[in-house]
Amino acid sequence: MPELPEVETVRKGLEKLVIGKTIKEVTILWPRIIEAPEAEVFALKLVGQRLEKMDRRGKYLIFKFTDYDMISHLRMEGKYETHDSEDPRDKHTHVIFTFTDGTELRYLDVRKFGRMTLVEKNQGKNYKGILALGPEPILTEFKLKPFREGLKKHHKAIKPLLLDQRLVTGLGNIYVDEALWEAKIHPEQPADSLNSKEVNLLYYAIIDVLGRAVEAGGTTIRSYLNALGEAGTFQVSLNVYGQTNQPCPRCGTPIKKIKVAQRGTHFCPKCQTLKVRN
Repeated sequence: MPELPEVETVRKGLEKLVIGKTIKEVTILWPRIIEAPEAEVFALKLVGQRLEKMDRRGKYLIFKFTDYDMISHLRMEGKYETHDSEDPRDKHTHVIFTFTDGTELRYLDVRKFGRMTLVEKNQGKNYKGILALGPEPILTEFKLKPFREGLKKHHKAIKPLLLDQRLVTGLGNIYVDEALWEAKIHPEQPADSLNSKEVNLLYYAIIDVLGRAVEAGGTTIRSYLNALGEAGTFQVSLNVYGQTNQPCPRCGTPIKKIKVAQRGTHFCPKCQTLKVRN
């Protein structure tokens, strides 16, 4: 699944490829991808619209058109590709934005889980999924004190709490495992049991891991490519995710894989012990 670093890399790629282009036609081959308005209205409203800017909030892409915001969530395997109009279409192509210059932006999705919604200009920030998000994982927005207070309100395991996007947005399965390893915290440790030192370590680990992943263009697992057709390179820096039975880079203990909240979870059983606290 594309996580924040991958989505940010897609945003940067689309910014280079399609900003300033005007839509001539929208072809929708799988209408269920369009959340609102209904597919025919969605397509008609975008005709003549110029793409002015590409934004991102959490894992959502926001296409800023002349009169509308288009919110796009890639879900599991959604991706965008640019083509000339005469290029053959992949069988997983579901939405085609044809521009007046003869080029196309195509949305492909093997599982068809991705969604697009069209709202009035500058209203993307008020989309229901975006309103529920926590702060972006950067120092100017993600503050230590509210994060610490938020953790103290929850007794659930730290990994699923970080995955739900409310305390901080952008963390998916890969980067939660990496941040918890960096902070030496067991993925099943109750959130409200973390001491001040552990909270500080986790806070900075989240910022560090996601920041480095953005710089690397994301992590390529299986089929992920960005909008420029390039693979991310952060996978060469992964310490625990996908490293089952490999030695921990810190202590040499074999990395273990378990299930936490139905998600495959990687950790070091020596560096990340589950602590029982009163």
